[in-house]
Amino acid sequence: MRHPFIWDKYSDQPYPLQDKKYKKQMRKKHMWAYVPLFITNIFLFPLSVLIMKFFKGQTIDKESFYGMGVDVDKGEVQKELVEELGIKYLLIRMPLWEMHRVEEYVNFAKSFGEDKQILLNILQDREHIEDKELLQKNIEIIFEKFGDFVSEYQVGNAINRTKWGFFSMDEYLAWYEVVQSIRDTKYPKLKLIGSSVIDFEYHYTIRTLFHFFNVKYDKFSSLLYVDRRGAPENVQMGIFDTTNKINMLYALTKLSPKTSSQIYITEVNWPLSNTAPYAPTSEVECVNEEDYEKFMDSYHTIALESGKIQRVYWHQLIAAGYGLVDDRGEMIRKTKAFESYKRMIKASN
Repeated sequence: MRHPFIWDKYSDQPYPLQDKKYKKQMRKKHMWAYVPLFITNIFLFPLSVLIMKFFKGQTIDKESFYGMGVDVDKGEVQKELVEELGIKYLLIRMPLWEMHRVEEYVNFAKSFGEDKQILLNILQDREHIEDKELLQKNIEIIFEKFGDFVSEYQVGNAINRTKWGFFSMDEYLAWYEVVQSIRDTKYPKLKLIGSSVIDFEYHYTIRTLFHFFNVKYDKFSSLLYVDRRGAPENVQMGIFDTTNKINMLYALTKLSPKTSSQIYITEVNWPLSNTAPYAPTSEVECVNEEDYEKFMDSYHTIALESGKIQRVYWHQLIAAGYGLVDDRGEMIRKTKAFESYKRMIKASN
């Protein structure tokens, strides 16, 4: 990533932007994008809350419900661990700033075997947001390289966090429009997934679902973390436990003409205590491994029983600060949550 955006190799995400002058300048540049965001939310936020309980879910296929994030830099041992878990659905990140490694990413994705289904998460950076020609060039390369064996692509990630490069939802929608135009013209069989808002910030989600851009999500994605509330049963804003957050998200997809109501949760976990600098949050939000296991089980149960979430991708397999496996000290240590996850997969088959 280019300055002032800096990648944190410990928590596998960008550092918060430190250049306050640049941040202020970019927010001022995109200030008018907040007008349609405000207008759509005045009507649709309360409406979706009022009617969310009226939309009923459906029976979810348990065998295709569980997904796992894996990483090209976490080593060959991931293949053994994936086989041990029995997981068939994998999410792999493809950062646009690492196009020089695209063949490595292709080989990594193929190495898990033909019985695995890959969701490729295309990670944005500021260079590819500002340079549309560069974006077109590299998206075509990605579709060409992966298109024969990967059919689903999450377009963008955590788009409501400025450290990830976007400064408004309209900027994201215009960016997605470019990717979709390439898909529509040359790769019509591929499925595009968005809008990938992180956390319970549904005012951004609403804007990405109600607009006049030429954008249509084949499936809808959310990075629905609830870790700052502790247990998934805990509430935010009085009524929003994980169940009601899912209910509202589903209602919004039902109301919007811009998406199907098939929803993937493409990122969720809890940060682990005493793992700094690997934990993606402060120690205040971190939990011990016993609670991590308990919360993980509960989250999956709630999402599955809602009948409104097609798949949950756990983030991720190996990560010292938040994953199922701790690889510090060049050793592989499976947490209790790893064994619990394995039992969940076995019970779903």
